[in-house]
Amino acid sequence: MQLSIDLTGRNVLVAGAPAAARQALRRYEAAGAVVHRLGSPGEARFVHLPERLFLVAAVEDGQSGWDAFLDRCRKTGLPVAAEPAGGPAGHVTLVGGGPGTSDLLTVAAVKALRDADVVFYDRLAPYQELPLLTSAELVDVGKKPGHHKVSQSEIEKLMVESALAGNNVVRLKGGDPYVFGRGGEEVAACVAAGVKVHVISGVTSAISVPAAAGIPVTHREVSRMFTVVSGHAPLTEKEHQHLAGLGGTIVVLMGIGTLHQLAAGLRRAGMRADMPMAVVERGYRPGQRTTIADLGTITSAAAGCSNPAVLVIGEVVRVAEANQCHAGAAADLDRLAASLLGS
Repeated sequence: MQLSIDLTGRNVLVAGAPAAARQALRRYEAAGAVVHRLGSPGEARFVHLPERLFLVAAVEDGQSGWDAFLDRCRKTGLPVAAEPAGGPAGHVTLVGGGPGTSDLLTVAAVKALRDADVVFYDRLAPYQELPLLTSAELVDVGKKPGHHKVSQSEIEKLMVESALAGNNVVRLKGGDPYVFGRGGEEVAACVAAGVKVHVISGVTSAISVPAAAGIPVTHREVSRMFTVVSGHAPLTEKEHQHLAGLGGTIVVLMGIGTLHQLAAGLRRAGMRADMPMAVVERGYRPGQRTTIADLGTITSAAAGCSNPAVLVIGEVVRVAEANQCHAGAAADLDRLAASLLGS
């Protein structure tokens, strides 16, 4: 996390070993502080505290011997802030960023971003809020349909090279790295290069985006299973048949471009035309919109829809509609009661 205090022009002493203190140093510099450095307890025995010192940031670097110096600071009336040590250098962490809002970042994801030296981020990750979450160098490697400004192989190369140069690298991805996120390929690239790699799971849009529209992917006595499908490429006839025969809920990620083939294929495979279907665009983002139709009419109903979108096929869509109707009726009753009481 970045510091939320404005320290412009204030003298701050960051005490901690250089490797452990590197992220804390950047955080205080980003807050506008004039930063002074102290790297070891041995140096602290002889140091004269800078004039008009505002704060001492004590990095938890594992070195013994800081207590005497910090006690000396406190006795002079200086506040001492405890700062976590920076993460180990020279490794990669794949972080699931969820569906695009920082509200759904996990605690582990926030910590990884705080400790990063470099962040390579996708367009579906919550990148707009990154300056509030990290002081790392930010590198946009996002892909758009039909336009990959940085190829997948180049992304892997950049990650590996940065880690080998001694950086703590975070690869921030939308959703979960292992759900159509090519996380397995990026882990394999790191392993092949001898780079340590760790994966932090994220909230997948396959569940969270339908939830944002009030659609549960499972519901008692309605659906006891759900299948997640990539919509980037048309499915085969055999895949349509398997999906139509499974029952339950079908969730399709980024499926606007193949919606026509999907709807037609499921109809040919025997799925009934009145099967309810929803298209949820821009889940958790400004302009979120839900279009509800049925399998037979969804192609025309969703003609104006665009990715990023999640498609939901199944009776659970009716559950959401029923809940919304009940919620609307309850709100109407509340308004009526309020008006009667007021009169």
